[in-house]
Amino acid sequence: MDKLRNYDISFSGLKTGKHEFKFEIDKTFFQLFDTDQEFTNPKIAVDVLLDKHSTFLEFEIKTHGTVELICDITNEAFDHPIENEIKVLVKFGEEYDDSEEDVITIPTTDHAFNIAHLIYENVVLSIPMKKLSPNVSEEDLKILDQFSPKDIEETEEEEHESDPRWDALKKLKDKN
Repeated sequence: MDKLRNYDISFSGLKTGKHEFKFEIDKTFFQLFDTDQEFTNPKIAVDVLLDKHSTFLEFEIKTHGTVELICDITNEAFDHPIENEIKVLVKFGEEYDDSEEDVITIPTTDHAFNIAHLIYENVVLSIPMKKLSPNVSEEDLKILDQFSPKDIEETEEEEHESDPRWDALKKLKDKN
């Protein structure tokens, strides 16, 4: 947790108004989290705009850069652009609460807000589910589609539609 302190934004000494912060994110940042990433070689810049008000804080976090992904079809590595923006409202209360999507409550005694998890989520949510290299041609996709199984789900559904054991039980239910 000590290494995540590099991503604390101390707001207690700041005047009311807008303040900018910049961070450079690489693989060491993601190693701070004990999870497996679907990407390698991240080169990401994070621009944070803090708009401090007297009773709450507004954060606008913009991430832009690249990560290296492995293509699901060709298994080749390629650079994928990352560009995302989130806005979070931070208000003060009794205890920490992040149950609301865009509003985080922190204790009134806190003097800094750590944005490491927000940056992490911002980047991870920018990774597509289907990773396709820009070098994959339309021909490759057509060939792949041609050899893909198509009727498996339909036949499974047809097989499960009518089971005679259930039919007998349904008849008993209908009589009552």
